[in-house]
Amino acid sequence: MKRLDSTSLNSLPRSVIRPGYDRSAVTPGIVHLGVGAFHRAHQAVMVEDRLAAGETGWGIVAASLRAADTAEALNPQNGLYTLGVRDGSGTQLRVIGAISEVIVATSARERLLAAMTDPRVCIVSLTVTEKGYCHDPATGALNETHPGIIADLANPHRPATAPGLVVEALARRRAEGTEPFTVLCCDNLPSNGVTVRRVVSRFGALRDPELGEFIAGEVAFPATMVDRIVPATTDEDRAMVAATLGVRDAWPVMSEPFTQWVIEDRFPAGRPRFEDAGAEITTDVAPYERMKLRLLNGTHSTMAYLGQLAGLETIADTISTPTFARFIRRLMDEEITPTVPGFSEDQLTRYKDALITRYANPALRHRTAQIAMDGSQKLPQRLIGTMRDQLAAGRSIALLGLAVAGFIRFMTGTGERGSALPINDPMAATFSKAVAEAGAAGITRLPGDQAEALAERLAGSVLTITDVFGETGRDSRVRSAVTKPLARLFSEGALATVTTA
Repeated sequence: MKRLDSTSLNSLPRSVIRPGYDRSAVTPGIVHLGVGAFHRAHQAVMVEDRLAAGETGWGIVAASLRAADTAEALNPQNGLYTLGVRDGSGTQLRVIGAISEVIVATSARERLLAAMTDPRVCIVSLTVTEKGYCHDPATGALNETHPGIIADLANPHRPATAPGLVVEALARRRAEGTEPFTVLCCDNLPSNGVTVRRVVSRFGALRDPELGEFIAGEVAFPATMVDRIVPATTDEDRAMVAATLGVRDAWPVMSEPFTQWVIEDRFPAGRPRFEDAGAEITTDVAPYERMKLRLLNGTHSTMAYLGQLAGLETIADTISTPTFARFIRRLMDEEITPTVPGFSEDQLTRYKDALITRYANPALRHRTAQIAMDGSQKLPQRLIGTMRDQLAAGRSIALLGLAVAGFIRFMTGTGERGSALPINDPMAATFSKAVAEAGAAGITRLPGDQAEALAERLAGSVLTITDVFGETGRDSRVRSAVTKPLARLFSEGALATVTTA
C-alpha cells in the first residue's frame, strides 16, 4: 500500500481533514524535543490550527533524543501523520502537517543544535517525560550525579540530555548575538516553568557561572498545564487508518475529544496566537496545574497500579468496575479536592464529573501498564504532595495510603496470580533492592499475619527512598496509612481491598 506523504494528500477521502495551507511556505519557529504521541496529539495540533490560519512562521522541527523509530515513521511521510479523535460515536481522522522533519539527536546532534540556534526559532518546547529533565523529583533540583549530566558536563559541546542540549544551544546563540529562545516545558512537573528554569540554569552554571546567570536572568520559562488522553498506538489503529485513508500511515496517533492547554504568557521572542487555537493564556498557571496533577494524574496513577494488580488492562476497564469507580470518586472528593484551592465547588465538581466521563470513554484503550511507567518520577507531584498537604491540615490520608500502597505492591514485579508486572522505571534497580531486602520478591498472596509482617518490612524499606518520598515517607502517619492497605493487598488482593477501602 502506498505511504502517506505530500503527494497522497489530494487522494484522501473527503471525510478526512487535511492541511489546507501551502506547507512549502511554512518556516521553522519551534524546535520540539521529545516527539512522542502526546506532542503530536496536543501541541502540534494547535500549531497546525495556527498554520492553517496563516501564521506560517511557526513550523515545527521535531527531535527524538534517543530512538529513531518516530523519525523512521514520519520522515518518509514528509512529516505528515494522522490524528484520530475517538469517542463512543466513532473516530474522526485528521492529517497533521505542522512537523517538517524529525531529527534523531543521537545520530544528528549538530543538525539539531543548528535548528535550535536558527534565529527564526523563537520557542524550544519539550515533552521528554519527567525523567528526561535529569532532576530529583522530590526536590525539583538538578540531579548532579545523573550519568547523563556528568557526561554532558564532561563534553558540553556534544550533549545528549535535554538540559545539556538546551544549554548548549543557548550558549551558541549568546555567542552569536542571537536572542534566546523561550523554553516551553509541556511535561507534568510541579511548577514546570520554575522547575525547568532551575534545572537548566544550574546546568549552565556548572558549565560557566556567567552562562548560568544569563540563563536564569534572560531566558523565559513560562509555566504550562497540558491535558489530553493519548493511548499508545496499536496495530489495529494502523489498520483502521490505512483502511480509511487508502494509504499507509506508519505511526498515527489516537486521542480523546477533550484537549486543554493553559499557558503563562511570557514569550519575549514571540509566539503563535495559541489562544485562537483553544489554549487558555493566563498570568497564573499554578491552580490549573495543581488541579490536573492531583485530580487527573493522581487518580490515573492510582488506577494504573491497582488496576494492574486486579488484572484490568485499561483505564476504561478500571473505572467501569463499580468498586473502583466508587473508590476513585471518594479519593477525588475526600482527600484530593481539599488540597486544590483556587476554584469554586461547582468548578471542581464539573471537572471531576468530566474526568470520570473521559476515563470511561469506551473508544480509548488507554492501558494501565502505559500509565504505570516511570512511577518513581511521577508520585511526588501526583500523590505525595497531596498527602503532605492533607497531613499539614490534620486530614485523613487513608485513601491516598492505599494509592501509594498500590504503587509499592506493583513495584514488587509479581502480580497476584504470579505473572510478571511490567516494571518500566528509571529507579527499578533501587526498588528491586528494597523489595529483595524485605523478602517480597516473587510473592503473590500471603495469610493475614504473614502479609502484615511483610508489609511492615516492605513499607519501612521503600518509604525511606527519599528521591521519591522525601521526608514525607518518614512520617509515622504515612507509614501507618500505607502499611495497612499494603498488607491487605498481599492477603486479599486489589479488588477486595478497594471494595472495602
